[in-house]
Amino acid sequence: MEKQELLYEGKAKKVYATQDPHLLIVSYKDDATAFNGLKKGTIQGKGAINNQMSNLLMARLEKEGIPTHLVEELNSRETLVKKVSIVPLEVIVRNIAAGSFSKRYGVEEGMVFDAPTLEFSYKNDSLGDPLLNDDHALALGLASREELTLIRTYALAVNRLLQETWRVCGITLVDFKVEFGRLEDGTIVLADEISPDTCRLWDASTQEKLDKDRFRRDLGGVEEAYIQVMERLTRGL
Repeated sequence: MEKQELLYEGKAKKVYATQDPHLLIVSYKDDATAFNGLKKGTIQGKGAINNQMSNLLMARLEKEGIPTHLVEELNSRETLVKKVSIVPLEVIVRNIAAGSFSKRYGVEEGMVFDAPTLEFSYKNDSLGDPLLNDDHALALGLASREELTLIRTYALAVNRLLQETWRVCGITLVDFKVEFGRLEDGTIVLADEISPDTCRLWDASTQEKLDKDRFRRDLGGVEEAYIQVMERLTRGL
């Protein structure tokens, strides 16, 4: 399968058409952004790590019954995926208070929730990706009630499976963001990526941050953290 027309370029990935109208090629970049694009930089090697890590995790989720867009990893930075229409919702699952949740509600980082907390935000950079509830999503026509129920079910299942996977690696899954898409027949599947760009990952013993927060907060050691996470995951799987 070969790349053809560039269809879309986002903050972290490029998406290309292929000779098959139902398949696309996603190419991962080393570009890094934060705070809705206000902070920009580069994390060397990030694209390759995120591509391969996301594929490993999505393949594991597929085995556990979560449908995904994954078809085949083509090389270290490129993956063949099913063409989807992205549901314009960012689905955030939180196990521990951190980041915007702590700021928004005045809660100290590190507070462990009794149960996972799921949030929806409207995937719209120009509006700052505002939080919304099911009624807002229905009013805006973003998804049907049945789709929202299914997305919630999948997201919480993904959380359970990822928690188990990272626990074996000595890593705590603090929170993560995923996106879902519709196949041509309307089937909902997990899309986008699962990586240190989209997950908060803390060392289970030291609580050291091993994710994109190292870039957001100028903590240094960003590349080293991504490499460490990939090495731990490879050993754990």
